[in-house]
Amino acid sequence: MQIDKDTILSLLRSRGDHDKAAEAEQELPDKVDANEHAGLLDKFGVNPQELLGNLGGLGGMFGKKE
Repeated sequence: MQIDKDTILSLLRSRGDHDKAAEAEQELPDKVDANEHAGLLDKFGVNPQELLGNLGGLGGMFGKKE
């Protein structure tokens, strides 16, 4: 699964983790692969499944029925 770095940064900032967000901005590539970069995601406390849950809030754009 590919995740945009901005999505991860937004999640961290929404949690109030501004220091982690700044560090992640420097360390993460623009497109983060959940498998390849699992160690970095773990370092920043990001669970890819949590991001999937947040994407569902975009109103069915990804085939989720409400």
